[in-house]
Amino acid sequence: MAAWLGRVSLGDAWYNMYSRLLRTKPVGSMAHSSDDLTELAEGSAVGLAKVLTTVDLVSLGVGSCVGTGMYVVAGLVAKAMAGPGVILSFIIAAVASILSGVCYAEFGVRVPKTTGSAYTYSYVTVGEFVAFFIGWNLILEYLIGTAAGASALSNMFDSLANHSISDFMITHLGTVRGLGKGEDTYLDVLALVIALVVTAVIALGVRNTVGFNNVLNVVNLVVWVFMIIAGLFFISSSNWEGGKFLPYGWSGVMQGAATCFYAFIGFDIIATTGEEAKNPNTSIPYAITVSLVTCLTAYVSVSVILTLMVPYNLIDGSAPLMEMFAVHGFMWGKYTVAVGSIAGLTVSLLGSLFPMPRVIYAMARDGLLFRFLSHVTALTHTPTVACVVSGSLAAVLALLVSLRDLIEMMSIGTLLAYTLVSVCVLLLRYQPDEQTDTHQFDSEVQDMDSLKHEDAKDDQILTENDGSSSYHTGRTEGEGDDSDFHTGHASLLKRLLGGHYYTLRLRLGMPDVSVRPTPATGRIVTRCTLSLFFMSFLLWSTIIFGVEQGTGAGAVISGLMATMMAGSLGKLLIMIIQQPESTRSLPYMAPCVPFVPAAAILVNSYLMLKLSPLTWARFTIWCLIGLLIYICYGVWHSTLELNAREQQAHASSYQRYDDHLDDTFSPGDDLYPQEQDERPYQGWSAPEERGYHYQQGNQHEIQYGDQESGEQEQSQYEDHGDQSPAAFEDLPV
Repeated sequence: MAAWLGRVSLGDAWYNMYSRLLRTKPVGSMAHSSDDLTELAEGSAVGLAKVLTTVDLVSLGVGSCVGTGMYVVAGLVAKAMAGPGVILSFIIAAVASILSGVCYAEFGVRVPKTTGSAYTYSYVTVGEFVAFFIGWNLILEYLIGTAAGASALSNMFDSLANHSISDFMITHLGTVRGLGKGEDTYLDVLALVIALVVTAVIALGVRNTVGFNNVLNVVNLVVWVFMIIAGLFFISSSNWEGGKFLPYGWSGVMQGAATCFYAFIGFDIIATTGEEAKNPNTSIPYAITVSLVTCLTAYVSVSVILTLMVPYNLIDGSAPLMEMFAVHGFMWGKYTVAVGSIAGLTVSLLGSLFPMPRVIYAMARDGLLFRFLSHVTALTHTPTVACVVSGSLAAVLALLVSLRDLIEMMSIGTLLAYTLVSVCVLLLRYQPDEQTDTHQFDSEVQDMDSLKHEDAKDDQILTENDGSSSYHTGRTEGEGDDSDFHTGHASLLKRLLGGHYYTLRLRLGMPDVSVRPTPATGRIVTRCTLSLFFMSFLLWSTIIFGVEQGTGAGAVISGLMATMMAGSLGKLLIMIIQQPESTRSLPYMAPCVPFVPAAAILVNSYLMLKLSPLTWARFTIWCLIGLLIYICYGVWHSTLELNAREQQAHASSYQRYDDHLDDTFSPGDDLYPQEQDERPYQGWSAPEERGYHYQQGNQHEIQYGDQESGEQEQSQYEDHGDQSPAAFEDLPV
């Protein structure tokens, strides 16, 4: 008996903690509180004005990416990691960024009434712990991005002064060992001052404007064109000959790609401007694509000129684009590039420091971080405490840590945050439609009506071209288009394969379009997705450390293990596409789900494992600090936790004072308990979705509810045709 009671108490404790970790923030509360910080500078509670065009969004994305990436990362990676192969590193990093970008865009439009980061979206759709972990890594991204921007500006001024600033620091303050990879690092006081000055400017309420950003981008564009044209007069093909193009091999190229991912960080600022864009449905995905392509063009062209002008081992690590003209004696070119460096690095610095207080403010307001960080000064209408604390930490990092280590640290945090975003998109696309819909019902009905008409027309053309498709005859008339492989009204794969598309669906065991997701299928996708996430790290670890670095029999065994794990990943993807997908319409949906999110997970995890072990050690310490804060403070002081305690207190008061009252039945009351009808699907955090029946009622009520849901489910399948739930009975639940 005592052992049974111990198991019950342990189960209750596990259920309580599980519910706390995966509780979601109500969408209704987001509509009130999401815009208050955005509008604090104007002192207005009115919603955001839809003033941003597609060109403005592209300018924001390019400005936040190009600065440090073009003027610092290209030379740093070419010198120490990839040589002229930095060109390939940028291309690989761009592919990873595009895969993550389309997932980020869908994640943003799932909560259209908010303007915020991935932290906001994940808190509403996924759960509290995942939201905290994403927000904590976003803080790391912005924190190190600010420090890297200040350090890059310091290096630029030092290069303009012929390194007299760094010599002065080394002579009078000495060097520090151990913060980098064993090399000496001088105390960069100038970077400290730059970070503190920018922090003070932002804390005083001076806001970044689109016009100011556009002007700096024009200056940057002019300087970029100048570098390309002027550099053509100093290039030498001998710098690429004799095996000099890939001096560090493909391993160096991939390590450089992991670091070059830093250069594409910034497209998330586009995905967070949905409410300010005039036409977010088309502007956001278009702006993300154009900005990434523009940045890639700038990086590749600059890398070509740089590595053809200067041998890779002679590239200056702190200000490479300025020094490449100084090496050839063209000093006016150096000073012209300096003007573009000031413009580009200033935009990057501001782009990193502006959103950081917003994320900290949001997390502190929700109680996941210390509440005093959410204090807003009445004079400046900005979260001054969050600005000062975060800016001071960034200044200390800029003082002590080298620029190379800062860039690697920023890459790993952002790679993990974007990987989790891809995981969340894959999870949410296969959850039941009863989940809270954040879009208006009328617009969704209109979208589905147009979807049905175009799908019927498309299917008619396909069946005329290939009448052998027997699968199509089983479709329910008027059903929406298949969304397993497409974004929009017509499936790309369907158009490519024609009538063979339905044969492929039969071979893969994909469900009929009339089938809707259920809690059981949602749990299957959840388990498969989490397994895919962890197995991707295990696969790449086996390949990198077993196959690439192994020899003899060990490398062969590692190769066989990697092959088996790759087959398991393919099986997981097949299990996912065999589950029914949600028919819920969104303004923007990532294409080719589940393949694009899965590809993003695989590419990002590989790039993360190519970073240095010291970077992983620092990142682990950062994650442990965040986990400690959440366990000791956030989970107990969360706004959702406080509200739950308050509701529990009210419920106990009502039970104590009103238990003698007998509510009479009225004709307007429902025959069955109202909370069952009003309670929406709670996702994988709900007890009934986990198969764990919390002890709140008697066994008869549970059995009656199960019987009723079974009858409803059976009638649903009878209405929709020959597709029965028997296909899912053998799957693990």
